[in-house]
Parts: sequence; C-alpha cells; structure tokens
Amino acid sequence: MKKFFLMLLSVCVLPLWVSAQKRTIVPGAEWPDNNGLHINAHGGNIIQADGTFFWYGESRPRGTHKAMPGISLYTSPDLVNWKDCGIVLSTVQQPGSPIEYGCVMERPKVVFCPKTQKYVMLFHLELKGKGYSAAMMGFAQSDSPYGPFKFERALRPNAKYWPVDFKRKDKKLAQKQNPEDYKDWWTPEWRQAIEKGMFLWRDFQGGQMSRDQTVYVDDDGTAYQLTSSEDNLTLHLNELTSDFLGFTGRFIRIAPGGQNEAPTLMKNGDTYWMITSGCTGWAPNEARMFSAKSLWGPWTQHPSPCIGPDAKKTFGAQGTYILKHGGRFIFMADRWMPKTLSESRHVWLPIEFGPDGTPQIIWRDKWDIE
Repeated sequence: MKKFFLMLLSVCVLPLWVSAQKRTIVPGAEWPDNNGLHINAHGGNIIQADGTFFWYGESRPRGTHKAMPGISLYTSPDLVNWKDCGIVLSTVQQPGSPIEYGCVMERPKVVFCPKTQKYVMLFHLELKGKGYSAAMMGFAQSDSPYGPFKFERALRPNAKYWPVDFKRKDKKLAQKQNPEDYKDWWTPEWRQAIEKGMFLWRDFQGGQMSRDQTVYVDDDGTAYQLTSSEDNLTLHLNELTSDFLGFTGRFIRIAPGGQNEAPTLMKNGDTYWMITSGCTGWAPNEARMFSAKSLWGPWTQHPSPCIGPDAKKTFGAQGTYILKHGGRFIFMADRWMPKTLSESRHVWLPIEFGPDGTPQIIWRDKWDIE
C-alpha cells in the first residue's frame, strides 16, 4: 500500500512540477538551467533529435578568464527549460595538440550528416599562445548528439582554390595586390585592394582565414560553412564535403571589404536571408542583412531587421544562429559580458516577416515559445 501511494504521489507531483516550469522567453534575462545556474553555452546552435533539443555552445569559465574547458551541451524538451549535460568536446593536456588546454574554441555548430550517420561539430579554433592568428576551423564528430565528440582535424579552408566566380582576369588582378604596398590600413586605396582580393591571394597557399562562422544544410542536403575571412573583412561561403569533415574547394566571397562577422543564415520561401554584425569586438553594433535567391549569390544588402529599443545596437547583442522551429524562425544572439563571459546573456527573439517578405526582429520584453 505504501509503495502504491508513493507511485501515485510521483505521478501527481510530476505534472505539477512540469506545469511550474518556465513557458516564456525573457530576452537578456538570466536564464537558469536545472541547477539554477545561468546557461553557459555561447556562440552555438541548436538541433533536434528524437524529440529533444540539443543546445551546443562555448563553455566559458565562471568568474574567471582562465582558458575555457571546451564545448558544452544542454538539452530540453521545449526550448525553454534546459538541463546541463556537461562538456561534450574537451580541451586536452597533450602539448602541441590543436585543442591543447589554452586554445580558443568559438562559434561551435553541430549538424547531422546523413552519409556517415554522425553528428559533426565545426568550430572556430585559435591555437594556444597564438592569439587570433591561426584563424582555423576545427572538426569533431560523434555517434550520438549527447557526445562525447572526437576531435578529427584542424585546417584553414580552400587552400590553393579560387572562388568559383573568379575569372582569369580576377585572378590576375588579385595576384597584383601586395600588402607591402599598403603601410596604412583603412585608406580608400587599401580598401580597393582588399576588394580585389589582396588578402585572398596572401592566404591562397595555406588556406583562407576562418573565424566567426555558422553552418547551413540546404534543401538538397549539401552543407555549407559561412565564415568571416580575410581578417574579418570578407565573408566566405564554403561548400563542405559529403561527410561534413572538410571543404570541397568551391566557395564564394560575399561583401568583400565589408567587415562582417557573426553570420547567421536562413531560408524563407525561395529567398535566403543572412544577418551579420559589424566588427567592434565585444561591443554591440547595428546588425546587417543580406538576401539572395541562391546561396551562390548575388547577395543584396538591406537595412537592419531590428525594430524597437536599442535596435541600432541589435538590442545590445550579437547574432549567433537562426533556429527554425516548426514553420517559424528564432534569432539567437549573445549579449556579451567581457568581464564574465560565462554570464553573457542570451537574447532570443522571433523573426517575423513584413508584407513584402522582409524579415523583422521586433523587441519583446517576453514572449511565448509557441
């Protein structure tokens, strides 16, 4: 009888506990996990598998600027209430390893690869003690979305490849641009040299730089990486190999010399939309938006999609990912707190579409996930 009573009590109490959980998103507020700690997953993305949402992100040391431990994972049944599942890709103590403790892992993105039946993680990687000079891409994979992820390789994209839209004259023009001829950056002449491919040619042999990045799987199953390259001056759209663990060499440049980072990407109807930010370090700035009928361009720039208080600074945040939830889209962003990066706030807002189909991100103090 006592056992039956305890079973009945558990059945009754559980729905009460579930109903007491959060049902709304409060952009920029502290977002506690199951342990009561603010969710420490930044610059990442979310996938869904077997009815569960998986949120991967940068795990920043709490209350310190010591090296980060790796990439974290949180899971949720409803996108609102999250459980801390720990580190799924850890740095290592092995000297000389690309992911040696002290390296920097940023902007992790996980996608499922149908060909290999693996979950593949791509992330921006900076080597220990090298500052931000490496500008490499790291690849890891796992049999399960829960991890652990096994580190596979680190490299720069598209070594010895030209953009697919470069003609012979474009290649010759790029090869004529010499960084030694421009002692002063940011002059009109220097910018023209960047647009013509000066840094593209500089990095041609060793591979192109890759920092802030996102990953997008198109309708036909082809995966692409969209990344800030050429010293954060030009975006590159890079086609991934069929196992999602490398690059095919097919890529294009977008907005050469435009200084875009933190790229996010979605497709609504027959139009691709890209939302980025300018390059102002940890400080927020006004979002930029581009559209195209094909991922291969041409891309057209539009005004910022943000509307409401502090819209000129993207509500104090910087985009990290656009999540498709049902037939709708959610703009995920980080409100960076440089002194305590682990406490950086998450700003999630629904993306709406105006009468002409243009995306709009309207500030809401809170909103229901459904």
